[in-house]
Amino acid sequence: MAGHSKWANIQHRKGRQDKLRSKLFSKLSKEITVAAKMGDPDPDNNPRLRLAVKEAKSNSVPKDVIDRAIKKSAQGEGDNYDEIRYEGYGPNGVAVIVETMTDNKNRTASTVRSTFTKNGGNLGETGSVGFMFDRKGEVTYGADVGDADTVMMAAIEAGAEDVVSSDEGHTIYCADTDLNAVSTALEAALGESESTKLIWKPSMTTEMDLDSMTKLMKLVDALEDDDDVQRVTTNFEASDEVLSQLE
Repeated sequence: MAGHSKWANIQHRKGRQDKLRSKLFSKLSKEITVAAKMGDPDPDNNPRLRLAVKEAKSNSVPKDVIDRAIKKSAQGEGDNYDEIRYEGYGPNGVAVIVETMTDNKNRTASTVRSTFTKNGGNLGETGSVGFMFDRKGEVTYGADVGDADTVMMAAIEAGAEDVVSSDEGHTIYCADTDLNAVSTALEAALGESESTKLIWKPSMTTEMDLDSMTKLMKLVDALEDDDDVQRVTTNFEASDEVLSQLE
């Protein structure tokens, strides 16, 4: 969705990514650790680990940090984490999915619930908003990789489902179970991607005005500041006029 892409750019210009940089490395390292513990410590033989390493590299995580996380898992070291998904509603009824990795379920549940309450939202039961999203694989490329037709042909041959191209770049979607195969084929055709990950793609959206968008940003910021939270997804839709006022 264009709205989400533009909001991401606004967040970047506001310096939000710099603020989260130290937390980002920790979150990505945690994903690598969990992926390595769940399967083979060799990324070539562990699709989830391969994707985790790829995403870490695309976010400039140093190689020694990546290698250290894998080594700790292979040696049985490090904390054990549970993956828990929370679902709820934010300002104006917007749907929110919060993905976490935690070594203390009670702490995480309490913090997530409190964050929703303090920021105009309500934590719901599992499945309360999940029906508004589809689990998909997402691969992104910059505009310089080629024109829309070139990327579309490569995506079709790789087995992808859909491509959204704009002046900012190309976003390719596929079935969640096909992400490893599709990303590998795309890499052979188009080179290294900017990002490769599993996402929750909204199948229905909630229109937001300036006031509700401002409140939503505060909720998402507060959730992402929690070390246990890996990723926050919403189904907002907002006009360019509203998004431009958030800059």
